Amino acid sequence: MNCNCAEFEILLCDAVDERLRGDAKGMFDAHRASCPACNEMAADVLGVTAFMERAAEVEPPKELMTRILFETSGSEAKPAAGGKSWLRSLFGPVLQPRLAMGMAMTVLSISMLAQVFGIEVRQLKAQDLQPSRIVANVEDGAYRGWSRVVKYYENIKVVYEIQSRLKEWAEQEEHDRQAQQKQQQSPSPSGR
Repeated sequence: MNCNCAEFEILLCDAVDERLRGDAKGMFDAHRASCPACNEMAADVLGVTAFMERAAEVEPPKELMTRILFETSGSEAKPAAGGKSWLRSLFGPVLQPRLAMGMAMTVLSISMLAQVFGIEVRQLKAQDLQPSRIVANVEDGAYRGWSRVVKYYENIKVVYEIQSRLKEWAEQEEHDRQAQQKQQQSPSPSGR
């Protein structure tokens, strides 16, 4: 009795677990001898299994188990010697991964916007933080941004107008050419 490749893969799982007996073992060995691809696959799988059995079992350090139990027990961590608990309580919320990622994305977004609007990135000085200067810079930036948008819109209008006129002229020229061809093709009344 012989098996196909799909059945061989099922039998291979049993062979890895060392549960093949009787007819199933005979079918497995017969197919393995007759099919080079399945023989290679079986050699690889059984080789990996043998290698894994030879690997030494690693014991986790006792400190790791204690640390895991302590961290997952739900009790509050005691402050370390040196009084660092107030520092942790002060900066703890800021150092959360979500908040840190949000802050990083905010800085990235602001820097991208500054680059788009042509804002120079430089060291801040005390005079840069004066409210009047901040308002003046924001107004200046808004005015320049608005001017660019208006200029772009006006340029688009001009380009559209030019394209429309060129299209009209091309259509008119095509119409005139077709009319002239019809006139040349039609027989003249005095040609009789």
